[in-house]
Amino acid sequence: MPRSGTLTKAHIIDAVAEANGYTRNQSFEIVEILLEHTKAALESGDDVLTSSFGKFCVKKKDERRGRNPATGKDLILSPRKVVTFKWSGKLKEKLNSKKPL
Repeated sequence: MPRSGTLTKAHIIDAVAEANGYTRNQSFEIVEILLEHTKAALESGDDVLTSSFGKFCVKKKDERRGRNPATGKDLILSPRKVVTFKWSGKLKEKLNSKKPL
């Protein structure tokens, strides 16, 4: 686990290699495949569920009024899709417990 507070793809690759005895290149391929499948599912509008972790969901945002914070000028924000994350009950318990992770 990184000490910087941000888990990067490189950290994940190193952890997979260390935990399974794979080379860094093998771990890189595994992580890339996982991320590509995740991205493809989200792009097609599917949710991504990982037990004991959480669920990534694609939500549609309607057109709405907004404001440019730099100029204060009103504008219309076009419809778009966003990815949200809903954490699992188990992850919520771990994050909120008094015990160290």
